[in-house]
Amino acid sequence: MFVTFLKFAENRAAAPAFMAAHNAWIAQGFEEGAFLCVGSLQPAAGGAILARAESRADHDARIAADPFVSERIVTAETWEVDPKRTVPALDFLKEAAVAAETQNPG
Repeated sequence: MFVTFLKFAENRAAAPAFMAAHNAWIAQGFEEGAFLCVGSLQPAAGGAILARAESRADHDARIAADPFVSERIVTAETWEVDPKRTVPALDFLKEAAVAAETQNPG
């Protein structure tokens, strides 16, 4: 599982020009099953993404494809989380982490 923080950067003023493309990128992440939750950092500091386990390289490539990232509207910082305890509704996160570890040991 990955948590990515998208913090406003040097080109923040350009955000309106790329908002439609950024929203399409978010929609694609949900359609492809990669994104679990997307929201805003408060107060007006950027955004955050909770993503299911794909490879780190695949996740990083997905984040790099965000128009907000490529246009330096935001900077991305990703943390990888290995979930150990969840409420039952989120047990799939633990199962995905085990599957990823089995595919990529060590």
